[in-house]
Amino acid sequence: MTDYVSILSIDLSLVAPELVLLAAAALILLFIPLRKMVFLAPVIAALAFILSFYLAVGQWHYSGSGFAGLVTCDSFGVMFKLIFLLASFLSLLIARRFFVIKGIDKPEFYALLLFSVIGMMVMANTVDLVVMFLGLEIMSIPLYVMAAFNRRSLESNEAGIKYFIMGAFASAFLLMGIAFIYGAAETTDFRRIVADFSYIVANYRIYLYAGTALILVGFGFKVAIVPFHTWVPDVYQGAPTPVTGFFSVAPKAAGFAVMLRIFLYGFERIELLADIFWVLAVLTMTVGNIMALRQDNVKRMLAYSSIAHAGYIMIALVVGGSEAISAAMFYLVAYTFFNIGAFAVVTILETRSGCKSDFVELAGIGKATPYLSAVLALFMFALAGFPPTVGFFGKFYLFSAAVKAGYIWLAVIGVMNSFVSVYYYLRVIKTSYMDPYEGQPAVVKLVPSIFLVLIITAVGTLGLGFFPQKLLELSQAALFAFL
Repeated sequence: MTDYVSILSIDLSLVAPELVLLAAAALILLFIPLRKMVFLAPVIAALAFILSFYLAVGQWHYSGSGFAGLVTCDSFGVMFKLIFLLASFLSLLIARRFFVIKGIDKPEFYALLLFSVIGMMVMANTVDLVVMFLGLEIMSIPLYVMAAFNRRSLESNEAGIKYFIMGAFASAFLLMGIAFIYGAAETTDFRRIVADFSYIVANYRIYLYAGTALILVGFGFKVAIVPFHTWVPDVYQGAPTPVTGFFSVAPKAAGFAVMLRIFLYGFERIELLADIFWVLAVLTMTVGNIMALRQDNVKRMLAYSSIAHAGYIMIALVVGGSEAISAAMFYLVAYTFFNIGAFAVVTILETRSGCKSDFVELAGIGKATPYLSAVLALFMFALAGFPPTVGFFGKFYLFSAAVKAGYIWLAVIGVMNSFVSVYYYLRVIKTSYMDPYEGQPAVVKLVPSIFLVLIITAVGTLGLGFFPQKLLELSQAALFAFL
């Protein structure tokens, strides 16, 4: 028995953050029959996120593996774990009051949120394709349910069905790609693939390229790059707004965590990939921005905006190297703050009686709720990339990495797309401050949890804008043991 355990290298400290979330989810599920204890579910989930965050920080600068090499721990994975936990904690704080007002506050939601984050952390914590796929499914299945969580809403049901169908197709492509890779390399471990890469290319080039293409299609759906983005607008608009805010950050970060590992570590010597990523990055940022110009619903506009931001992050996959990867991680941390902050404001507006997330609902809030309007304007400026917000520095580091690597036209196209995005972001500010509202705007109530979210996201958006070097140093340090 001792020899068997040593072969498996079971080290529970490698998965301690995940185990905390798993225990919390199991505890919440025990309260489902006791409806009077529902109020404890978000408290348990919040405490689990905080404890898991603490344990993940303790893994910083540790490099090791266990469970027969299926689980790894490095600073790169820890950085993404912190992004997942931060986004989840903020989304949790937003969700509570919204669900109570809509009459859909159930403990199952908080368990689903925990399970989904566990899947994301599994994805970031491995260099094995099969384990990545398992993590992807653990992440995705709760997301389908969360999208359709408002069962009395036809839009929410539609969002869940569309997300499920498209996610199933993406998983099928991904699994087939893994099968091709295994057929070519006789392993799903990146470390062995990298070691035997020359032999694999010489003898099984077709299988390797076919598997790589299918994996790209599968994750292309997950991070919503063009032309695999069509599900995003309907799902984002139909899902409950706090869930949409979570969708826009955490699953996207998980997808990019895996793509950076796969394509800039496992398959970095496939030269054709850089040209493919160049085209996909340009298409994604351009289509996302152009389609966002035409939207009259704020959630739908932010959905296309998230597609455009995925295009910006794709620049890191084109460029490669430590500077581009650290710039991508910097951008994802920054995006977590100002994008969830924007969805928090939209959530607050939707809690008003009879209000939706259309642009017309923003009219007059500049006078009715000046502080809330000012925070919304800050997040719009950050999304557009205005200084001194952290959004400016996020784009600056990505574009500068592209220029240094010789991809000048890619950087130029990225800057031009940023200029295009200014129109629809400023439209939000113009509507809230300048458009008249017919009648008296509904009263907006700020509960402590959402107020805390606005404080955290606003301070993060501005604070990291004034002191971006600290976050950049962390993102550079996160590459320890990755390259």
